[in-house]
Amino acid sequence: MASALALVPGVEAPAGGDAGPSSAVPSFWGLHEFDAFLLVVDGVPWGGAFNPMITTLDMNDVQRIEILKGSAPVMFGATSFVGVVQELHYPAGQAANEVEVGYGNYGSARGQASFVLPQVGDFKQSLAIDGESLGFADKREQVADGKAFYRGALEIGGGKFTIDADLTFVRDTPPSPIIRVGSGLTTLTPINANFNPANAAIDQNEYHVALGYERPTPLGDWSILASLARSDIRDIRAFLHPDLSGYADSQDQTRHIDDDYVDTHISHEFAGVGSLIVGADMLYGLGKQITLNGNSGYLVPLDGSVLPPPTTQIPVNEIGTVDDKRIFVGQYAQLDLKLGDRVDLTGGLRLNEAYEHKISSDFTTPPPALDSAIASRTDVRPTETVGLSYKAWRDGADELVLYADYRNAFKPSALDFGPDYTPDVLLPETAQSYEAGLKSALDDGRLSFQAELFQLNFHNLVVPTPSGALANAAGERLRGVELESRWQVSPDLSLAANFAWHDATFTQYLFVDPDTGVGVDVAGNQLPLSPRVLASAGILYTPPQGVNATAVVNYVGRRYLDEENTAPVGGYATLAATVGYRFGRYSITLEGENLTNQRPPVTSSEFGSESFYLLNARTLWVRLGYKL
Repeated sequence: MASALALVPGVEAPAGGDAGPSSAVPSFWGLHEFDAFLLVVDGVPWGGAFNPMITTLDMNDVQRIEILKGSAPVMFGATSFVGVVQELHYPAGQAANEVEVGYGNYGSARGQASFVLPQVGDFKQSLAIDGESLGFADKREQVADGKAFYRGALEIGGGKFTIDADLTFVRDTPPSPIIRVGSGLTTLTPINANFNPANAAIDQNEYHVALGYERPTPLGDWSILASLARSDIRDIRAFLHPDLSGYADSQDQTRHIDDDYVDTHISHEFAGVGSLIVGADMLYGLGKQITLNGNSGYLVPLDGSVLPPPTTQIPVNEIGTVDDKRIFVGQYAQLDLKLGDRVDLTGGLRLNEAYEHKISSDFTTPPPALDSAIASRTDVRPTETVGLSYKAWRDGADELVLYADYRNAFKPSALDFGPDYTPDVLLPETAQSYEAGLKSALDDGRLSFQAELFQLNFHNLVVPTPSGALANAAGERLRGVELESRWQVSPDLSLAANFAWHDATFTQYLFVDPDTGVGVDVAGNQLPLSPRVLASAGILYTPPQGVNATAVVNYVGRRYLDEENTAPVGGYATLAATVGYRFGRYSITLEGENLTNQRPPVTSSEFGSESFYLLNARTLWVRLGYKL
């Protein structure tokens, strides 16, 4: 995901995090939280009512990726906040039609293929398959996964029926985050040391099917999409105590997640005037987990020289369970009016009904003690958006457009499926955002430029308490400026440059210092891991035949590791590059990521106290491809 978003202004997406090395933690507008954005794959919220399921995201046979910054309070309701990433694959009967294999450093290997299957009558179909085995600088860290994605489509009954089916198998061995001590990361543990149990793993099997149908009606184009996903996850790992005593808390979790989604809507076009979309959708989520914890389960030397025992040899002194059911229903309408040739007015309204029912238990020993709770919450509230654009100037393909919008959104609190006992169903988080900017095209449309101002106000933010529980106890304000430019020098050569200045701060938060236990008012402080400055630049030379090359530089500015802003981290720059050669149907490519080999902290752990995951070390690949 990081490479796909490398030239999106103001966005980061470092790989890894608590969800494992197959995952990533994107940040938008300066907010670096795993659950604050929405991931959509071919119209389906990927992860549904819980968290974005990046671990099973398939980047094979992708036609395009669309990015929306800020919330989508009408079309996606209670699941998006600071951004939406939508991945769209080639439709059934179309494909990238290529086969590729690659070999990389640390013994990594991958292969993928996508192709159109034979048409059966009017039934079109295509298939994409891929698999990989990835090594890392940490010799125990590993990714091994396999994916298969099938698409079919049939013109029937005056409309089009579609079916998607995919299987994903992920086998991750997670790394260990590095603990912060005072104003920086500890030097007592090597950066590639792994303190997880000998049988550490984050294994996931996911099965997904989606059925859709669309057809024209007298009222407009009608469509319906229904999706069912089932995931089984085994999560085994451990986290060092923040006092660096060498003791670790282990967890062995068995998790099952159901994600179901249905959407139906009618889209009506008013000739020359605009369009109206009216619809309804429902997200259903069921998450069940049993966690077997070995608190202070083992003691290891901090130099990483000893392989910790497997969890089968670690005494279990805490057993936690959670059974969480979520139902998010919405009815929505969005109107797009064209007021003459220059003005476009958009307005949308959605009524959200969000229901959650949670059953939790926690058994600890010694001495034996059992806590249990049942909590439910129902929220019914509207969300809305309004936007205006004005075409100030146009000359052929060149133009200047001014725009502004307001969005009001809410999001039920996330469930992180961690090892701690968190029985409460918390208040929803809410946000109001404002944007204004301009978009311009010059030089017959070859030079594009966009400048944007934004502000988003967060309320009821969920934050951890010293006991490990969560509470609605904070507010945040995200504001800034983002600039984007791209110049299509020739059909084969393009240049890109982006810059973002972010000011992401707490507006309310009485933070309890984990070392002193004293409450500290951090209102006005910068959010952890939120840089003021982000910049990127790229040169892309991509002719259909012969030599091709790309180079992308990303800069991430100074930021803090803690809420009290006492642990600053300097900025860093990374370089990604490719050079290749295409001849006929064949291609060979040399590829490098993080060629500067920077290893800064990029993501904090919500499970390991005061712990941070590092940017992956330099990776190198050679890829061979064949166009079918």
